[in-house]
Amino acid sequence: MAEVDKPRVGVLVFPGSNDDRDAAWALRALGADPVMVWHAEPELPEVGAVVLPGGFSYGDYLRCGAIARFAPAMRAVAEFAAAGGPVLGICNGFQILCEARLLPGALRANESLAFVCEDVEVQVERSDIPFLARCAVGDRLVIPVKHGEGFFAAPELLAELETEGQIVLRYAEGTNPNGSAADVAGVCNPAGNVMGLMPHPEHAVDPLLGSGDGALILAGLVDAARERSLATAS
Repeated sequence: MAEVDKPRVGVLVFPGSNDDRDAAWALRALGADPVMVWHAEPELPEVGAVVLPGGFSYGDYLRCGAIARFAPAMRAVAEFAAAGGPVLGICNGFQILCEARLLPGALRANESLAFVCEDVEVQVERSDIPFLARCAVGDRLVIPVKHGEGFFAAPELLAELETEGQIVLRYAEGTNPNGSAADVAGVCNPAGNVMGLMPHPEHAVDPLLGSGDGALILAGLVDAARERSLATAS
C-alpha cells in the first residue's frame, strides 16, 4: 500500500530536455515517485501517469517537438493515453503532444517574435478533468512562462474546442504573453486524460519561489496517478 500511496509518475527525457529534473523534484515534493524515462525506451515502466517536461527536445530543430514525436517512447505514451492513462505536457511537452496528434492545434512563434519569461495569470475553465480537479472554474493561478511559442488553431477548430470544452486554461484578460488564439494557455483531449499547457507548474510549487499555484495542477496529476495505481493493484 505504501507504494500506491506514493504513485510512480513517468517523466520523459529527450535530448535537450531541461525541465525534467524540475518536474521530478516537484512531483516528489507532492508525494509521487518520479521515474525518468529515456526517449529511446520502447515501453513505459509501470506508472500511474506520465509527464512530458519542458525544454528544447532535439534542439527544437524543424518545428518544436516535430522530431520528438517520433521517439520510441512516444508510441508507448500514445498507447498509455489510449488506455485512459493521465498524460501532462508542459511547454515543449505540450508541443510534442500536438505534433503527435494527442492534442489538437499547434504552437507557433510568439506574436512579439521574442522569447518571453515572466509570471502570468491563467484562469481555470474546467475543473472536471484530473489535472484541474483541485481547482474551481474561474480560479486564477499565477504560474511562470518561458517560451517562444503560443497556441494556434484555425477558426473552425477553435470553435470546435470551445464547443467541446477542450480549452481548459486561458490567460487572464490583458495578460496573454504570446498572442495565442483566444488567450488559450492549455487544452485537453476529448476524453480529458491528456492535457497540455505552456505555463510551467513545476516552477510554481513553493511560495518561496513566488507562487505555489502550480502545485494544484501537479497534485491533481498525482491524485489521478494514485487512483490509477490503486485500480491496477486491485
